Order: sequence, then structure tokens, then C-alpha cells
Amino acid sequence: MPRNRPGALRAAQLIPGAAPRATPRADPRAPRSAPPTRVHGLSARTSDAIDRVERLSGDYYLYPGATDRALREYRAFLRPTGRRPLYPRVAQCSCRGCSFDDVRHARDVLDQVLRQLPPRPRAELVRRVRPLDAVYLERTLPDPFARQRQYRADLWWRRRLASGAEGG
Repeated sequence: MPRNRPGALRAAQLIPGAAPRATPRADPRAPRSAPPTRVHGLSARTSDAIDRVERLSGDYYLYPGATDRALREYRAFLRPTGRRPLYPRVAQCSCRGCSFDDVRHARDVLDQVLRQLPPRPRAELVRRVRPLDAVYLERTLPDPFARQRQYRADLWWRRRLASGAEGG
């Protein structure tokens, strides 16, 4: 027979004639929720905080695993060594998967997560993103007409030339 919780027993003592309720037990065969997504290169505590932000966000582009994917795409874009400039590629589709073809969208996701994280996890993620930002700024070219072309021209990573053409 299941054991009554102490709170249920105390509640029954306060209400005359009320019998304590048996609390339902969880079925061990019931499917469990997915474990938190671990972000490569970050601590478990920061990964848990990021997972919480991703799960509680109502944004279409911020889903469980989006931050890990954004970091990987950002690193992959900056991986080619050399002195030649890099041009972000404009995404042809705006769905969750295809939007990461544009590295600027990956940086948008990272920025959104950074704004919602508590201070310590934010500081750890900033330590990962800041060196990538420096390389991005060094390896891409400024777009002098970004204010007219970009819908988010207030963000510095959006004011860079894209696709080898004038803006995107």
C-alpha cells in the first residue's frame, strides 16, 4: 500500500472528517522526458541553463539543441584558414533547419540565448563566442549599404557583406 505524504496527513488533521488521500505514483514504464541537450565545450550547469532557456522560449527558431547547432555552424563557417575574406551565405529557406545555412542566423540565436541566460552561464557562453566574433569581424567585409538592405542592421554581424555580392 502506498505511503501517505506528511503534508496530506497534516491537511487531514486540520479538516475534521477528511481522510488522507493516497498520492498517485509514477508509472516506471511511462516514457520519460528527453534528457537536457549537452552543448559541446560547455559545462553541465551551463548546458542545463541553456536547455531551460530553449525549452521555455516561445520563439520558433529557439528549440532544444539550437544553441549547440548555432555554435557548431559558427565555428564551421570560421574554420577555413587563410587570408581570403569570408562571405555569409544567404539562406534560401526560412525553416528551422535551412535558416542555419546563414551564419548570421546562427549568431542571432546565440545572441538571443545570451540575453536570456543567468549571469554565470552567460559569462561562460560569452567566453566561447567572443573569440569567434573576433575572427568573424576580421575575416568578413563591412557592407556600407547594410542600413538600407538589412532588416536587423542594428546588429554588427548583420552589417557584413554576404554571398560575395553587395548585401543579402
